[in-house]
Amino acid sequence: MKQTLKRAFQIWIVLTILVITSLFAIYLRNGMDGINLFIQQWPLSNLPITLASTSLTWILLGVLIHLLANEKINKDNVWITAGFFLILFLYLNIFRERFRYGDYHYYLEAATALANGQTLPDTYLYLPLWATLLQFLVPLGDSGVLVTLWIFNIIALSAFYFLLIKILKRYNFSQNLATFITILFLLINTPLLRTLGFVQVNLLVMDLIILSLLTYPKNNFLSALTLALAVHLKTSPAVLVLAFLLEFNWKWLIWFAITFILIGLFPIAINGTQPYFDYFNNAFLLTQIPDTNFHDTSFDSFLRFLNPFFGIQIEQTRIIVLVLKVLLLIATLFVMTKNIQQKSFSQANKLLNAVPSLFVFMTLASPIVWDHHGMFVTLSFLLLIKRIDNPNHWLLFASAYFLEFVLPSFDFFPWSYGRLLAPLIILWLMFATSKNNEPTKFIQTMNASRFHWQIK
Repeated sequence: MKQTLKRAFQIWIVLTILVITSLFAIYLRNGMDGINLFIQQWPLSNLPITLASTSLTWILLGVLIHLLANEKINKDNVWITAGFFLILFLYLNIFRERFRYGDYHYYLEAATALANGQTLPDTYLYLPLWATLLQFLVPLGDSGVLVTLWIFNIIALSAFYFLLIKILKRYNFSQNLATFITILFLLINTPLLRTLGFVQVNLLVMDLIILSLLTYPKNNFLSALTLALAVHLKTSPAVLVLAFLLEFNWKWLIWFAITFILIGLFPIAINGTQPYFDYFNNAFLLTQIPDTNFHDTSFDSFLRFLNPFFGIQIEQTRIIVLVLKVLLLIATLFVMTKNIQQKSFSQANKLLNAVPSLFVFMTLASPIVWDHHGMFVTLSFLLLIKRIDNPNHWLLFASAYFLEFVLPSFDFFPWSYGRLLAPLIILWLMFATSKNNEPTKFIQTMNASRFHWQIK
């Protein structure tokens, strides 16, 4: 078997070299016209994405054959390796089929505006760092930027797979159980589909947040740097700084302040201070939206829809929204305090017990909450699996999980706002199970079990 696999890898190398060499020779002889004779673009397909997906799938095949041929896959890593290739092969195939991608257009418009010395468009709702970085890709054109960000998202998904397993292990899940949960979570996941489909930055933001949690407190600098980057990409992760404040780790806080300022100076060095004024102006305009969108599952959107039915003025709605978010903050802080006191999620430190509830506030406090923002409550949901030991609580959890991650994205009131209700249910479950700081018997059994597959 080993020799067969080594022969298969050699064949893969030969075929890869032949393809690259033939394409290079055709290009030298006939230019792109020659290349185009060997490529057909199917209607509604995006040719650059198709080529990127096919190339990455072929590379992954070679990597898999190499690992098998050199006996790098064994009983200790077979499940994590199998899950990785399963997830990547699945999403590379799904997103090869897309023919219209979404939010990258907003990124490209913002980057193009900065490259041309113009103000940021009102569709760009982030701090200027991402647009500043992307302005260096503007010469690649629309297709070039799309393919670059598409590939970058696949890399971010690969990293997220391993980081999610590691953070679950940090919360005392066994590697096999963490792997099993991660595979199931990623296989059917509407927010993930929307994130990849819109070429959003959510996966990168979550990678940075999880890295920040994993490297604390061993590496204060790296932990602070990664969270500072996450805040500059999406702003809302700033809420998580509160969890670090509770640790009274002054080295971390100083590093966070320094790295946050230095990262913030980069866009200023490239484009001046105007992009920051544009950001604050766009953020203000976001709070003044008068209508609703069923894909926006925020308090703001929900209440704006009710205005014409109850004759409520938009100014009153904004006050009600503010009151609801203040109540959400109070509830979050209360649940967070209970979890810290009971060491509900971890015996290690306050940080690990504080962040699950803060993820809920981080998501729902935003003036706009799209379907893909559900990625930010990943840990809020998954960490509860270890603590729920009550049939009624399991029913509530399953209902919330279905609403957040399984139900497709759609446009029907009020069911669209299940993604507003789901994190609130999870927040309540964090409170209701706060004393369950030991894994349930089921989880203890799963943690103790070993799924071994002998590789011969």
